[in-house]
Amino acid sequence: MGKHHLPGVPGVPIVMRRSARARRITLRISQLDGRVTLTLPNGTPESEALDFARQKQDWILGHLDRREEDVSVAPGVSLPVDGIPREILQIKGRRILLQDETLGVPEGTVGPRLQAWLKVRARDRLAAACDGYAKQLGRPYARLVLRDTRSRWGSCTSEGNLMFSWRLILAPAEVLDYVAAHEVAHLAEMNHSPAFWSVVENLYGPYAAPRAWLRSEGNKLHRYRFDSDS
Repeated sequence: MGKHHLPGVPGVPIVMRRSARARRITLRISQLDGRVTLTLPNGTPESEALDFARQKQDWILGHLDRREEDVSVAPGVSLPVDGIPREILQIKGRRILLQDETLGVPEGTVGPRLQAWLKVRARDRLAAACDGYAKQLGRPYARLVLRDTRSRWGSCTSEGNLMFSWRLILAPAEVLDYVAAHEVAHLAEMNHSPAFWSVVENLYGPYAAPRAWLRSEGNKLHRYRFDSDS
């Protein structure tokens, strides 16, 4: 169905798609990239969907105004590592240098190189956390995979495979640890029942604060762009 523009506001593109399962027109705004998507039931005219979007225009614009702009990772930009803002500096040498308030990156391509370094750091931190929690639980996991997921921070399959977003390394350390405990807990309880949350608390401790941080601040971690495929 392709792209359209919000009637009266040409600068706001809208992606239309049809779904055989849809029973009504729905509107969604991605908090990650600001994309506005209209989902239509089969047989619904496009004009009807655009009228629906026009009626929601103020709501759409309000959400887009509140969305924070993407940040291109480059020298001079502040990037959180372990939840601590670090100013990116270009330095001489061959290795990335992490300090209390700065992140030194060797001269050359900053974004892709820094992203690769962050992924390695994320894997090391998540593997250590998962190893500890799995040992505490008495249930080993099969393997650990990193991705740049947008819909979830982690997952656990019935085969015991753990998946995490590498962007967790940008979050405070306690948040990364909570997500690791959450997914390891699924090795014992493949659900979100009271029994599951009891396992999480036994592994991690009180989890309300890191869980709330992810809900309120987590989307901001996706605004950092490294100018390479994730």
